[in-house]
Formats: sequence, structure tokens, C-alpha cells
Amino acid sequence: MSLLKDVRVAILATNGFEESELVEPKRALEHEGAEVFIISPENDHIKGWKNGNWSDEIKVDARVDQVSSKDFDSLMIPGGVINPDLLRRDMTSVDLVKSFFDDHKPVAAICHGPQMLIQAGVTNGRTLTSFESIRKDLENSGAHWVDEEVVVDNGLVTSRSPKDLPAFNKKMVEEFREGKHAKPTT
Repeated sequence: MSLLKDVRVAILATNGFEESELVEPKRALEHEGAEVFIISPENDHIKGWKNGNWSDEIKVDARVDQVSSKDFDSLMIPGGVINPDLLRRDMTSVDLVKSFFDDHKPVAAICHGPQMLIQAGVTNGRTLTSFESIRKDLENSGAHWVDEEVVVDNGLVTSRSPKDLPAFNKKMVEEFREGKHAKPTT
């Protein structure tokens, strides 16, 4: 059974994404029937990061300035130290993230990915998790940080690291299947 048939998912990433945190969620989403698009400020291809080295390239489906949240049902943000640090400097990417929350659409972010949530100003009052090193940043932004493998807060799914990918993928699929949430997500 395809749990995500007719669901369009944007994965927002740039160079330096943690390879497993993009590839494994993408595979899980596609396995459930979702149509997945890699969205980036970059053209053509972006390069991943694996075990402290550059890894494989992945094809970009559209530049972030060519799309809007209206084009998709859900958003996924992989981590990696480099990826969200570069993305949060790109206001078009930040605005895209914020628009998913404005539209009450589900969002999933793993590892360092929640840095984009801070930059988009959508963490205040939310319970979430992340890689330990950005805990204080999230708390300073008004979030309630917890040390759990996966946390769901009204359509927002977060996890700590690649070791949490099985739980993250499962909850991401569940939330993306539910779709828009009636309660505000900001």
C-alpha cells in the first residue's frame, strides 16, 4: 500500500548535506509512493558529505527561487554541519521554510537541520530535538529541547542524528500522510 500516493515532498539541501540524512529519507518517502524533489539554491547537482569527506553528487530538481510551498505537500531538511549553515544564509531558502509553517504543512528536520527552523523563526514554544551541539541555539530561540530519537510537535518531526533514521523516517511518513494540520504550526 502506498501511504504517500499523490504526496509531493520537497527536500531542501545544498552542498555538504549528510549523505545518509538525505538519501535514506528520500528512499523511505519514495517507497511509500511520494514524489520527491531535491530543491537547492544551487543549479544541477549538490555534493554530499560522508565520514568526514565529500561523497556522491545528487541531482537538483529545482532551484529554491523557482518554487514555493504551494508546489509541495511537505518539506524535509537533512542535516550535516555544512548544509544548514549554508542554507540559513540564503534568505530565499529561509523564506521557503517559513512558508511551509505559514501554510500548516508538515516539516521534518534531522541533526543540524533544525538550524533552518531557528533562522525561519518557527521554534518558539515548540518541543523538538536535534544534534546535541545545537541544543543551546534551539533553547535560546524559545524551543523546548529533549534528548529523544524522534520528536513530533504538531506536524514537525525532528531527530538527533543518522542513528535515529529508522524512527525519523517512520514518523516522517506518518506526519506527511496526515498532511496539513488544523492547529497553527508557528
